[in-house]
Amino acid sequence: MENKKARESRIVNTDQVLACDLNNYNTLFGGVLMKKIDGCATLSARRHSRAKECVTASLDSIDFLCPIHQSDSVCIESFVSYTGKSSMEIFCKVIAEDMVYGDRRIAATAFLTFVALGPDKKPIEVPGVIPETDEEKKLFDTGAERAEVRRNRRTKSKDLADSITLQKPWDR
Repeated sequence: MENKKARESRIVNTDQVLACDLNNYNTLFGGVLMKKIDGCATLSARRHSRAKECVTASLDSIDFLCPIHQSDSVCIESFVSYTGKSSMEIFCKVIAEDMVYGDRRIAATAFLTFVALGPDKKPIEVPGVIPETDEEKKLFDTGAERAEVRRNRRTKSKDLADSITLQKPWDR
């Protein structure tokens, strides 16, 4: 399997902020932005793996750095930043642009992990990634560390899940 350049998985999606997307502070709902991020990241994963199905395995973090207003456009750029055997780390950056004045700012960043699935719904091997730009290289060089943190967090999450009750609160 031949490795692919990070730019080959790049997805850029720009959209306007609608009134129905705003919270009571007149800024974009975090959940609306999360859905947009997940959609872009899914396409990056599918483009990189060329798999019919890629599922979200984790959302490592989403850091909301500044609010997004109705007068802004919201541009999400995603690409594969690191890979494992069947998993792909997708980096997403969110750029808000004031459509009146043209000011652009990084509004959020996020790391998601996707797994490519074969027709039998089991994980399949994915190509490695080749970083080219300084941004891609920095993300790639720090990818193994994030993958290790992800593995440790998953183990702790499974341990916690084993100790959580499934009993209905009113039956306790």
